[in-house]
Amino acid sequence: MIVRPRPNWLRMLFVRRGSILNKVLPQLGVTTALSVLVVIFHGELLHWKVTLTTVPFSLVGLALAIFLGFRNSASYDRYWEARKLWGKLLTDSRNVVLQHVSFSRVDPRPFVLGVAAFVHAVRHQLRGSDPGADMQRLLPPEVLPRLQDRRTPPTQILVWLAERLRLQRESGELHPMLAVEMERALTGLNDAFGGCERIAYTPLPFTYSVILHRTVYLYCMMLPFGLLDAIGIMTPLMVAFVAYTFFAIEALSDEIEEPFGTLPNDLALDAMAVNIEGALLEMLGDRDLPEPVQPVNFLLT
Repeated sequence: MIVRPRPNWLRMLFVRRGSILNKVLPQLGVTTALSVLVVIFHGELLHWKVTLTTVPFSLVGLALAIFLGFRNSASYDRYWEARKLWGKLLTDSRNVVLQHVSFSRVDPRPFVLGVAAFVHAVRHQLRGSDPGADMQRLLPPEVLPRLQDRRTPPTQILVWLAERLRLQRESGELHPMLAVEMERALTGLNDAFGGCERIAYTPLPFTYSVILHRTVYLYCMMLPFGLLDAIGIMTPLMVAFVAYTFFAIEALSDEIEEPFGTLPNDLALDAMAVNIEGALLEMLGDRDLPEPVQPVNFLLT
């Protein structure tokens, strides 16, 4: 996630970090170079004049803009839903920890660390990274074997937390009504994790990407022939402007479609997981909290 102060209107024109320009620069260079060649050779291809008017480009451009808007909207819906699910992870984690710290008669630290471990396990599950170091840091040694060779370690942590609540309820250390409320909060954590899995494992139909990609590239490659007779030497400039707009929107849609990655416009899962852990430890009264993740070159992961 790009985190930086908003520059003024002039500097905003030349910002590169977070502008996705680096990702589309090769395609933009090829399209602009083609436009220059079209101008130099006056739109002739093998001594044959390619005659195109702006009418078909107006019609195709309108349809393409609508299609790009739909694609971008669908991708942003996935991105925003993912952010709301992580907000739910935060609130449900706080709720279950608040209830345990306030009303349980046993030491709440193992349970609270278990909830923090669940949040980190969700992050690692979504990014396909190794959760070993965080699990060893937060979970008791006897719990670690339960996570080995498991497809979904977060659910195993939830099972362990639910078992702790059941044992405390049966021993009278936790009131049955309170146990029900805490189990409901654990169910909320599981629902949030399930929603994240749905987004991570169900991409947008690949056909959308193929059709849009082909149409954008063909449109931008043919556009110089349609503009040459109308604007002449200004063709490369206008083609570069239109191509940048279309290429950038397509590239941005591709990035935010998978919001749990590590690309510049993805969610900052590392920072959010550390913040949740710090919030839970603070509810225990701890002063030695994990340091918040800081952006590097305006990039927060």
